[in-house]
Amino acid sequence: MTAPDRAKPQKSSHLLRAAGLSRAGFGPFDLTLAAGECLMISGRSGTGKSVLLRMLADLDPHEGSLWFSSRSVADMTGPEWRARVMYCAAESSWWHSKVSPHFVLPPLDLIAAIGLDPDILHREVRLCSTGERQRLALIRCLVRDPPVLLLDEPTGPLDTESTILVEAVLRTRLAAGGAIIWVSHDPDQGARMNARQLVMDSGRLRAP
Repeated sequence: MTAPDRAKPQKSSHLLRAAGLSRAGFGPFDLTLAAGECLMISGRSGTGKSVLLRMLADLDPHEGSLWFSSRSVADMTGPEWRARVMYCAAESSWWHSKVSPHFVLPPLDLIAAIGLDPDILHREVRLCSTGERQRLALIRCLVRDPPVLLLDEPTGPLDTESTILVEAVLRTRLAAGGAIIWVSHDPDQGARMNARQLVMDSGRLRAP
Protein backbone atom coordinates (compact mmCIF):
# COMPACT_ATOMS: atom_id res chain seq x y z
CA MET A 1 0.00 0.00 0.00
CA THR A 2 3.00 2.28 0.24
CA ALA A 3 5.80 3.23 -2.12
CA PRO A 4 9.01 1.28 -1.44
CA ASP A 5 11.07 2.91 1.29
CA ARG A 6 13.83 0.82 2.77
CA ALA A 7 15.52 3.51 4.81
CA LYS A 8 16.34 2.23 8.27
CA PRO A 9 15.44 4.14 11.43
CA GLN A 10 17.98 4.75 14.14
CA LYS A 11 18.12 2.08 16.81
CA SER A 12 15.33 2.45 19.33
CA SER A 13 13.07 0.42 21.60
CA HIS A 14 9.96 1.47 19.70
CA LEU A 15 7.67 -1.25 18.41
CA LEU A 16 6.07 1.05 15.84
CA ARG A 17 7.42 4.14 14.12
CA ALA A 18 5.88 6.36 11.44
CA ALA A 19 7.69 9.18 9.63
CA GLY A 20 6.01 11.54 7.18
CA LEU A 21 2.95 9.30 6.92
CA SER A 22 0.36 11.06 4.77
CA ARG A 23 -2.32 10.93 2.09
CA ALA A 24 -4.36 13.69 0.47
CA GLY A 25 -5.73 15.95 3.21
CA PHE A 26 -4.22 13.97 6.10
CA GLY A 27 -0.84 14.28 7.77
CA PRO A 28 2.06 14.21 7.63
CA PHE A 29 2.18 12.13 10.81
CA ASP A 30 5.31 11.35 12.79
CA LEU A 31 4.84 9.12 15.80
CA THR A 32 6.41 6.35 17.83
CA LEU A 33 4.93 3.67 20.06
CA ALA A 34 6.90 1.72 22.64
CA ALA A 35 6.21 -1.71 24.11
CA GLY A 36 3.70 -1.40 26.94
CA GLU A 37 2.50 2.02 25.78
CA CYS A 38 -1.04 3.16 25.07
CA LEU A 39 -1.55 6.18 22.80
CA MET A 40 -5.07 7.60 22.95
CA ILE A 41 -6.29 9.72 20.03
CA SER A 42 -9.42 11.84 20.33
CA GLY A 43 -11.07 14.42 18.08
CA ARG A 44 -14.25 15.24 16.24
CA SER A 45 -15.75 12.73 13.82
CA GLY A 46 -14.40 13.00 10.29
CA THR A 47 -11.06 14.57 11.23
CA GLY A 48 -8.93 11.58 10.19
CA LYS A 49 -8.58 9.26 13.18
CA SER A 50 -9.69 6.13 11.33
CA VAL A 51 -7.69 7.17 8.27
CA LEU A 52 -4.54 7.27 10.42
CA LEU A 53 -5.19 3.80 11.84
CA ARG A 54 -5.77 2.36 8.38
CA MET A 55 -2.53 3.91 7.10
CA LEU A 56 -0.63 2.52 10.09
CA ALA A 57 -2.08 -0.92 9.27
CA ASP A 58 -0.99 -0.41 5.63
CA LEU A 59 -4.58 -0.86 4.50
CA ASP A 60 -4.89 2.48 2.68
CA PRO A 61 -2.48 4.02 0.15
CA HIS A 62 -0.07 6.47 1.76
CA GLU A 63 3.24 8.24 1.49
CA GLY A 64 5.95 8.13 4.13
CA SER A 65 7.68 5.40 6.09
CA LEU A 66 6.58 2.76 8.59
CA TRP A 67 8.68 0.44 10.71
CA PHE A 68 7.86 -2.37 13.09
CA SER A 69 10.86 -2.50 15.41
CA SER A 70 13.72 -1.96 12.93
CA ARG A 71 11.96 -3.60 9.97
CA SER A 72 10.35 -1.49 7.24
CA VAL A 73 6.83 -2.16 5.99
CA ALA A 74 8.43 -2.32 2.52
CA ASP A 75 10.27 -5.47 3.60
CA MET A 76 7.07 -7.33 4.53
CA THR A 77 3.99 -8.59 2.76
CA GLY A 78 0.67 -7.06 3.79
CA PRO A 79 -0.36 -10.09 5.88
CA GLU A 80 3.06 -10.16 7.59
CA TRP A 81 2.75 -6.49 8.55
CA ARG A 82 -0.84 -6.79 9.76
CA ALA A 83 0.00 -9.84 11.88
CA ARG A 84 2.22 -7.45 13.86
CA VAL A 85 0.22 -4.21 13.53
CA MET A 86 -3.46 -5.23 13.63
CA TYR A 87 -6.43 -2.94 13.02
CA CYS A 88 -9.74 -3.50 14.80
CA ALA A 89 -12.35 -1.40 13.01
CA ALA A 90 -15.31 0.32 14.64
CA GLU A 91 -17.54 -1.92 12.49
CA SER A 92 -15.77 -5.17 11.66
CA SER A 93 -16.62 -7.58 8.86
CA TRP A 94 -17.94 -11.10 9.44
CA TRP A 95 -17.64 -13.88 6.86
CA HIS A 96 -19.57 -16.69 8.58
CA SER A 97 -23.19 -16.56 9.65
CA LYS A 98 -22.42 -17.86 13.16
CA VAL A 99 -19.88 -16.60 15.68
CA SER A 100 -17.93 -19.80 16.42
CA PRO A 101 -16.36 -20.38 12.95
CA HIS A 102 -14.49 -17.08 13.34
CA PHE A 103 -12.27 -18.72 15.99
CA VAL A 104 -9.93 -21.69 15.64
CA LEU A 105 -10.36 -22.49 19.34
CA PRO A 106 -13.14 -21.18 21.59
CA PRO A 107 -11.62 -18.18 23.44
CA LEU A 108 -13.60 -18.90 26.60
CA ASP A 109 -11.23 -17.06 28.96
CA LEU A 110 -11.42 -13.84 26.95
CA ILE A 111 -15.16 -14.18 26.45
CA ALA A 112 -15.64 -14.38 30.22
CA ALA A 113 -13.15 -11.61 30.98
CA ILE A 114 -14.81 -9.24 28.55
CA GLY A 115 -18.29 -9.84 29.98
CA LEU A 116 -19.91 -12.08 27.38
CA ASP A 117 -21.84 -15.32 27.83
CA PRO A 118 -20.01 -18.36 26.32
CA ASP A 119 -23.27 -19.30 24.57
CA ILE A 120 -22.66 -16.36 22.22
CA LEU A 121 -20.31 -18.64 20.27
CA HIS A 122 -23.34 -20.57 19.01
CA ARG A 123 -25.33 -17.49 18.05
CA GLU A 124 -25.77 -16.03 14.59
CA VAL A 125 -23.74 -12.86 14.12
CA ARG A 126 -26.78 -10.93 12.92
CA LEU A 127 -28.51 -11.60 16.25
CA CYS A 128 -25.65 -10.12 18.28
CA SER A 129 -25.96 -6.54 19.45
CA THR A 130 -23.56 -3.84 18.25
CA GLY A 131 -21.70 -3.99 21.57
CA GLU A 132 -21.45 -7.77 21.45
CA ARG A 133 -20.08 -7.70 17.91
CA GLN A 134 -17.56 -5.04 18.90
CA ARG A 135 -16.26 -7.14 21.79
CA LEU A 136 -16.16 -10.27 19.62
CA ALA A 137 -14.15 -8.39 17.00
CA LEU A 138 -11.71 -7.31 19.70
CA ILE A 139 -11.38 -10.90 20.92
CA ARG A 140 -10.78 -12.00 17.33
CA CYS A 141 -7.76 -9.68 17.27
CA LEU A 142 -6.51 -10.56 20.75
CA VAL A 143 -6.35 -14.30 20.10
CA ARG A 144 -3.91 -13.60 17.25
CA ASP A 145 -1.61 -11.88 19.76
CA PRO A 146 -0.35 -8.98 17.61
CA PRO A 147 2.38 -6.86 19.27
CA VAL A 148 0.56 -3.65 18.21
CA LEU A 149 -3.20 -3.15 18.30
CA LEU A 150 -4.92 -0.29 16.45
CA LEU A 151 -8.33 0.10 18.06
CA ASP A 152 -11.07 2.25 16.53
CA GLU A 153 -13.48 3.08 19.37
CA PRO A 154 -13.52 -0.44 20.84
CA THR A 155 -15.80 0.61 23.71
CA GLY A 156 -17.91 3.20 21.84
CA PRO A 157 -21.19 1.22 21.91
CA LEU A 158 -20.64 -0.29 25.39
CA ASP A 159 -22.18 0.50 28.76
CA THR A 160 -19.96 1.51 31.67
CA GLU A 161 -19.64 -1.98 33.17
CA SER A 162 -18.63 -3.56 29.86
CA THR A 163 -16.22 -0.70 29.14
CA ILE A 164 -14.43 -1.25 32.45
CA LEU A 165 -14.06 -4.97 31.67
CA VAL A 166 -12.58 -4.26 28.22
CA GLU A 167 -10.18 -1.72 29.69
CA ALA A 168 -9.00 -4.26 32.28
CA VAL A 169 -8.28 -6.85 29.57
CA LEU A 170 -6.32 -4.30 27.55
CA ARG A 171 -4.36 -3.09 30.60
CA THR A 172 -3.25 -6.69 31.10
CA ARG A 173 -2.09 -6.76 27.50
CA LEU A 174 -0.10 -3.55 27.98
CA ALA A 175 1.49 -4.95 31.15
CA ALA A 176 2.65 -7.96 29.11
CA GLY A 177 4.46 -5.68 26.64
CA GLY A 178 1.83 -5.13 23.98
CA ALA A 179 1.25 -1.65 22.56
CA ILE A 180 -2.01 0.05 21.63
CA ILE A 181 -3.12 3.04 19.59
CA TRP A 182 -6.70 3.70 20.69
CA VAL A 183 -9.22 6.06 19.10
CA SER A 184 -11.76 7.20 21.70
CA HIS A 185 -14.39 9.88 22.25
CA ASP A 186 -14.44 9.25 26.03
CA PRO A 187 -12.58 12.16 27.68
CA ASP A 188 -11.84 10.11 30.81
CA GLN A 189 -10.65 6.94 29.10
CA GLY A 190 -7.11 8.16 28.48
CA ALA A 191 -6.57 8.81 32.17
CA ARG A 192 -7.99 5.41 33.14
CA MET A 193 -5.61 3.73 30.69
CA ASN A 194 -2.63 5.87 31.72
CA ALA A 195 -2.31 6.76 28.05
CA ARG A 196 -0.30 9.36 26.19
CA GLN A 197 -2.93 11.56 24.59
CA LEU A 198 -3.13 13.39 21.26
CA VAL A 199 -5.95 15.14 19.41
CA MET A 200 -6.73 14.81 15.71
CA ASP A 201 -7.67 18.20 14.28
CA SER A 202 -8.35 18.68 10.55
CA GLY A 203 -6.13 15.80 9.53
CA ARG A 204 -3.23 16.68 11.87
CA LEU A 205 -2.20 15.50 15.32
CA ARG A 206 -1.65 17.98 18.14
CA ALA A 207 -1.26 17.99 21.91
CA PRO A 208 -4.52 18.17 23.91
